[in-house]
Amino acid sequence: MADEKKKVSALDGAVMTPEGLSFKGFILSPIVESCTGCERVANFEEQAYCPAYAEPAKKWTRGICNFATHVKATVDKEGKTKVNPLKASKRAARGR
Repeated sequence: MADEKKKVSALDGAVMTPEGLSFKGFILSPIVESCTGCERVANFEEQAYCPAYAEPAKKWTRGICNFATHVKATVDKEGKTKVNPLKASKRAARGR
């Protein structure tokens, strides 16, 4: 008895409407060039969409999209990550 596993698409139940692709009550916009290479991107009728966010262009306006799987986090020029000043003062008070 071999159970055949059906591959579930990220956009199962999506319907193309005149406004755009309707998925779970949201109208999805096609991905932007910056999204190319992301693991979340799913194709629907020869067009690529992001099931994680309805308007991918807005996620890239302030820098890197937080859903992007193909972009690595960067470190500042000094090689250190930014620390919350409140947490830093508490650590200093404890002697760490």
